[in-house]
Amino acid sequence: MRYDKNWLLGGLLACSLVTTAAHAAVSASEAARLGKDLTPFGSIKAGNDAGTIPPWTGGLTEAPPGYKGSGQHHINPFPDDQVLFTINARNADQYGEFLSDGIKAMLDTYPASFEIPVYQSRRTHAVPEFVEKNTKENATSATIVGEGAGLDGAFGGYPFPILHGTDEEKGWQAIWNHLTRWRGISLTRRASEVAVQPDGDYSLVTSQQEAFFNFYNPEGGEEDLDNIIFYYLSFTQSPPRLAGGAILVHETLNQIVNPRNGWGYNAGQRRVRRAPNLGYDSPIAAADNLRTADDTDIFNGALDRYNWTYKGMREMYIPYNNYRIGEKGLPYSEILGVSHLNPDLTRWELHRVHVVEANLKEGARHIYGKRVFYIDEDSWNTVLLDQYDGRGNLWRVSMAVLKNYYELPGVWSSLEVFHDLQARRYHVQGLDTEEPQTRVFTDEVPNKRYFSPASLRRRSVR
Repeated sequence: MRYDKNWLLGGLLACSLVTTAAHAAVSASEAARLGKDLTPFGSIKAGNDAGTIPPWTGGLTEAPPGYKGSGQHHINPFPDDQVLFTINARNADQYGEFLSDGIKAMLDTYPASFEIPVYQSRRTHAVPEFVEKNTKENATSATIVGEGAGLDGAFGGYPFPILHGTDEEKGWQAIWNHLTRWRGISLTRRASEVAVQPDGDYSLVTSQQEAFFNFYNPEGGEEDLDNIIFYYLSFTQSPPRLAGGAILVHETLNQIVNPRNGWGYNAGQRRVRRAPNLGYDSPIAAADNLRTADDTDIFNGALDRYNWTYKGMREMYIPYNNYRIGEKGLPYSEILGVSHLNPDLTRWELHRVHVVEANLKEGARHIYGKRVFYIDEDSWNTVLLDQYDGRGNLWRVSMAVLKNYYELPGVWSSLEVFHDLQARRYHVQGLDTEEPQTRVFTDEVPNKRYFSPASLRRRSVR
């Protein structure tokens, strides 16, 4: 398999990029810090002065005894770790400097039930050797195209392991690292999502999902991307009223040149239709309108409707190394509390995060007037996101419940959770503990026709 990068960009994308202003990459001497005082993916290798954040020493790259391979629900590699202390509404002020505004609001909104059990911090993120190699090459070649619209000179690794330039440019770079972060090559999973009502009632929507991360195609290079970051298919399997429906997405590298391509299959009509509104703040019906299209994966899609500003780094408590909440056979009823996830099943740790603020541009339309991103310094996952309405009031709080998938290896979310503080409801994606398997990762490269609109109707079964 060919993992080397190529620095040619073909077709329409190349023609569009040469006419658009780009922003310079870092020097070779700066990139040489990767793997030395910086980790291979750009975070600070050293721990903090207080000793509460450890140094990165290679991450978690081996499965614990008893783990048989991809698809098996994960075995907790840290079964002996104990809660150090718990943050709640009564002592939140003591830890305020380490909490996002959204988490403070969660403690205020649900003072009797929402808690943060804090464990020792473990920096478990790691990536394969080819991702390390490509990330180092990207550091000296990757550039932002236009006003954050896309990328040039990047493939198979994090585009911007070392943030540089203006605060606006650093903001774009951090978000692009999130959008193109390492999550494997191909995966399938069957999982459920739920919208939990104020009284705790919920109904499952279950789907079969498949993805191919073209940006990490081991048989390709940048010239083979065709402006596609990944391909995504989702087939709804229950409830009966939604069963048989399907969605196909081609996520583009430059959404201004070529916006995201989306198609939907309606089982009742047996027709495939384009889904041009599958982006920005379009509501997601399966989420009972608690999640917008660009809320999925905490954030996805085009950057053009916001002004982006990098706000620096902070030490914060974030959900990390969460294995207990993903144990096979754990009933969803134990995971889902009335107003939020069962805090007894969660694990929070102190980590450094990049903070990026996005403010809606004048004249642009979106239900969120401001968004504040908290991005894990190691994995570049957006782990917490505070979202404000048009009046400047904190409205929704999103969180990615992270863990290390040691079969990759790499840190990614096991669940994504979206809280509406005003409606006092929340939505959860990724429930699979009642399923026989969790996500199945492979290095296989599917034929791209597999993700074509023509195949969508043929593969959709009620």
